[in-house]
Amino acid sequence: MKYAKRFLRSVIKLLGLLKIYHFALAWGASVFYGRPSRQMTVIGVTGTKGKTTVAELISAILNEAGEKTVLSSSHRFQVGDRSWTNKTGNTMPGRGLIQKLLRDGAKIGSKYGIVEVVSEGVVQYRHKFMDFDIAVFTGLHPEHIESHGGLEKYREAKLNFFRDVKKNSKKKDRKFVINKNNEHSKYFLEIAGSDTVLYEKYDGPIKIIGDFNRENAAAAATVAQLLGVSSDVIKNALAKFSGVPGRMEFVKQEPFKVVVDYAHTPGSLEAAYGALKNNGGGLICVFGSDGGGRDKWKRPELGKIAGRHCKEIILTSENPYEEDPQKIIKEIRAGTKGSNATVYEIPDRTAAIRKAINLAKPGDTIILTGKGSEPFMKMAKGKKIPWSDRDVAIKELGDKI
Repeated sequence: MKYAKRFLRSVIKLLGLLKIYHFALAWGASVFYGRPSRQMTVIGVTGTKGKTTVAELISAILNEAGEKTVLSSSHRFQVGDRSWTNKTGNTMPGRGLIQKLLRDGAKIGSKYGIVEVVSEGVVQYRHKFMDFDIAVFTGLHPEHIESHGGLEKYREAKLNFFRDVKKNSKKKDRKFVINKNNEHSKYFLEIAGSDTVLYEKYDGPIKIIGDFNRENAAAAATVAQLLGVSSDVIKNALAKFSGVPGRMEFVKQEPFKVVVDYAHTPGSLEAAYGALKNNGGGLICVFGSDGGGRDKWKRPELGKIAGRHCKEIILTSENPYEEDPQKIIKEIRAGTKGSNATVYEIPDRTAAIRKAINLAKPGDTIILTGKGSEPFMKMAKGKKIPWSDRDVAIKELGDKI
């Protein structure tokens, strides 16, 4: 059956019918599940970085306000009190899964749905026939530009989400929540017009670290205000929020820190290192880069950023797909030339994490980036190996934790 589906998709692509195929799937799922987005307030969160955290923060604030929510993110799915890990391999799953989540939420009285919206999902019409009330733009940074055919096409995919919300939604009072400080926001402002609400940085107490998380908190707070949530509830929820697994997640605090983060772009890596460098001690940085021809341009850039911030760099595998992990590592290492960092090449990610733990001294911070909470490592021929940076780190720490 799996091979039959692949063959069918190949034929459809060859005949130039892929857009019709995706459109029909989206429409069919919406009708099958009874157009559930019309029965609730739906918030779509798009942008290169921060989508998962913003979506989780919005859900946390609404839960604090006593509301049941539906959540679809790269990390997990939630319907009311039920929550389970997203193991689909897609931030924005297709085949009607999001419509089903919304339908299930509507059945138990959920008033709010929060959906992470990604550019590849928009290209495949996975957002179609979902009536969004609020669209959030967290910012744009170079990523997936090779798969989209350039930065402009990548941006255009995200703009198309805003256009569809503006023109095609059946909801009347739509709002667009936009990061004031991103250079690409002007394009989104042109579409949103007078329905725009801008945000910058939240200045209240939060547990999650980094200026980028203050921006994420501000985005969520802005959405909550639009939904009529009181300032006290918003403050309480944000102050309690301890973060998303795999996003600036502290696995160990003393005598050295171990942090797991999803940072996998130059911008997000720079932000993660910058947030942790203020903690004192040195940074021991473990990371790789996706294979399969994905964003090869960023490999030396990641190396250059690590060279500026880290005292020790351990280059390893991330999701090699069909590529030779050693080749990817060499391309990253090229960017570290001229830095004072000590660089190790250890393709086995478990061994790389073990090496970092053995190198760590009191006051140091080990940061494992690229995987976050991803439950698999993706190999050649579609093979997936169960994986968790957090679990591997805990196991390797042993009695040191």
